[in-house]
Amino acid sequence: MNISDASRSSGLPAKTIRYYEDIGLVRPARGENGYRDFSETDAHKLAFLGRSRSLGFSIEECRTLMSLYEDRSRASADVKAVAAEHLERIAQKIAELQALQSTLQTLVTRCHGDDRPDCPILDGLSGEEVAQ
Repeated sequence: MNISDASRSSGLPAKTIRYYEDIGLVRPARGENGYRDFSETDAHKLAFLGRSRSLGFSIEECRTLMSLYEDRSRASADVKAVAAEHLERIAQKIAELQALQSTLQTLVTRCHGDDRPDCPILDGLSGEEVAQ
């Protein structure tokens, strides 16, 4: 199948597929005319990569997961370790975002939002103490 067919099959844009080929995540055959010739296996790998990326796995993590996927003698513990590490990073990001939300909520709540020039939001952003 050509890149358009692979794109349709995997749900990935052709530009992304070309990028994945450039960095060695997929290696489609080349026809006599030099065009890419994707197999069903290639399309399946592309869909796998698309789902992995949609879950926030990095390119290197995707490379590791793809290697594990292709290794039929792998231990599922190896796959779980990659996913668990990623899950921990997601939990840390969520905690950071919740802290940001709390700080910004406090600043927004303290701002009267009226015609006065004093603004606890600007004071907080500038590092000045915000009166409660």
